[in-house]
Amino acid sequence: MDAYFIVGEPNARKSSILRSLTGCANRSIRDIRLANGRNIRVYARVSSLQESETTPQQFIAEAGSKGVDAVVFCLWPYANSKKPAAYPDAASYVAAFQQASWNFIACAVLGGTRFRPNTPRVHTFPGAVVDPINVTAAAVRQHYRWS
Repeated sequence: MDAYFIVGEPNARKSSILRSLTGCANRSIRDIRLANGRNIRVYARVSSLQESETTPQQFIAEAGSKGVDAVVFCLWPYANSKKPAAYPDAASYVAAFQQASWNFIACAVLGGTRFRPNTPRVHTFPGAVVDPINVTAAAVRQHYRWS
């Protein structure tokens, strides 16, 4: 499974940017054209996994059941404060997905978030919390190499 993800604090506009990239409201399968002209089928999950109380294992199973080429999702850099053991920090999610043999393609880090995942192609978008959504979404789309 190829993986693209967005990391940011609450109100960093993760969901808005993911909606702009995919056109999905919450959870949906979308066809995305890559910059190389190839189309991929992507399962998009808008809400941060910790916020929606989805464990890494639940998301692995959920994404695996969709019959898609890739996933795009959001994470908080830190754990869910009410249930940190079940919904851990972003590094723990990334480690679980890597253990499930997910292939990380790119990560967008929004705002002043200091988290830097150990994945390929990590780029920080410091203006994401103040720039117009379409500006940040266009920059993330380019970073992801989506047309």
